[in-house]
Amino acid sequence: MYKSGIISRKVENSGIKLGKNMFRGINAIHIDGKGRLAIPTRYRDTLGTDSDNALVLTIDTEETCLLLYPLKQWQVIEEKIQRLPSFDPVARRIQRLLIGHATDVVLDGTGRLLVPQVLRDYAQLDKRVLMIGQGAKFELWSEQLWEARRDHWLQEESARMGQLPDELKTFYL
Repeated sequence: MYKSGIISRKVENSGIKLGKNMFRGINAIHIDGKGRLAIPTRYRDTLGTDSDNALVLTIDTEETCLLLYPLKQWQVIEEKIQRLPSFDPVARRIQRLLIGHATDVVLDGTGRLLVPQVLRDYAQLDKRVLMIGQGAKFELWSEQLWEARRDHWLQEESARMGQLPDELKTFYL
């Protein structure tokens, strides 16, 4: 069973206000026959407050999954992507893929959003989907693809344990 939560980034009694909510955890959800998926209840209020239920869905350029952003968060990213040099082939590829696939979606009254067929096809989303919090965004994965990639990453990391970057050698979990 997959579980998740939201970290409120307002640090209580410290005078420090970081402002945004961070999404974390993993949720198993289903896509219905029309391509709609229900956002877990624990996220709906935050998404409604922060973005008026407006979200942006796009592809991940490195993995076979989708990225789901609150609209305000996406607007910041989109502005940065648009400022990339258009004559740089790598920058153009990123602009074409991320902005070109970006689709505005809205949570309906029951907390569902419609995932367009072209995006479902790209991410190989069928009935069982995993929604994985990644800070300011979510990733949407086919359950089967996620489990295969997760297992691969774990095996890969075990094989490279001596090759950690210096920043990770002193990092504690």
